[in-house]
Amino acid sequence: MSDTSNVNGHDEAHTGPITNPKQLLVAVGFSFIIPVFIIIGLVYFVTSGNKPAAGSVDLERAVAERIQKVGMVEIRDANRAPRTGEQVFKAQCYACHLTGAAGSPKFGDASAWGPRIKNGFDALWNSALKGKGNMGPQGGGDLSDFEVARGVVYMANAGGAKFEEPKPPAAAASEPAK
Repeated sequence: MSDTSNVNGHDEAHTGPITNPKQLLVAVGFSFIIPVFIIIGLVYFVTSGNKPAAGSVDLERAVAERIQKVGMVEIRDANRAPRTGEQVFKAQCYACHLTGAAGSPKFGDASAWGPRIKNGFDALWNSALKGKGNMGPQGGGDLSDFEVARGVVYMANAGGAKFEEPKPPAAAASEPAK
């Protein structure tokens, strides 16, 4: 005789918490969907403290930074006396040439300046104007060519050169009559 107790393929002795599709959906909801919402709620709770809004602490400065101009115009005194070689050295060259940083020749070191002095004033001046190695143009400063020349002469002469102090540029000739 054949066993007819399992005709539909279901075990009637099977018992468990989920017996129909509705219970399956409820179990999935509690197992996956509810924890996701709890995590989102916790993240929102942790990140939503009493934090000042952007720009509300120093409103004036924040607004000025947002509406800052792309370029700036700087007006200089054209009648300002050019800086001396010592002033140029103290303003731009001092930090590197006093310590020999980044391979720069130390101020007053004749052995370091000797090979450079042999190349002549023009070579030194062009190196200072255009930059060389780790040194940027004009040593990173904003100087006139005449001021750079004075600084070069000051440093080279301290290192043993006998360069003459450069002459100030001639006053601009008045415009010819039209």
